[in-house]
Amino acid sequence: MDIYDLKNNNLEIVKQESFGLEKDIQNLIENNLDLLFNLEFVSTEFSIGDFRLDTLCYDNENNSFVIIEYKKGSSYSVIDQGYSYLSKMLNNKDSFILEYCKRKKVSVDIEIDWSQSRIIFVSPSFNSYQKNSVNFQDIPFELWEIKRF
Repeated sequence: MDIYDLKNNNLEIVKQESFGLEKDIQNLIENNLDLLFNLEFVSTEFSIGDFRLDTLCYDNENNSFVIIEYKKGSSYSVIDQGYSYLSKMLNNKDSFILEYCKRKKVSVDIEIDWSQSRIIFVSPSFNSYQKNSVNFQDIPFELWEIKRF
């Protein structure tokens, strides 16, 4: 679907631009978390075990953690990565709580509803297999496509 800009009653096609780096997507999202996802930023590049999570957020509405992963292409599996990250979170709850407390400079008395934890993937595109893989009810993964014009 084309996007147009209206100038002096004439339409001009707006051209889509690619993101240079995955980090460009990450910076854009992290700087606009509240507007885009109604999430509170906790940490960037949070390392836990063998994993490095792109963005760790807190969902104040659901009292839960949210991990956001960024992809520049679509040649990867979101399901295995999503379940690996979710498993790492649920098996290391104390590390996530400590990261939150350290970054927010608050006490350890934080209420978490671990059943509301989720993983968000952000990419310029997802293939049909990836889109269909998250169509089940109660799968804690979301796919968000991002375009730049």
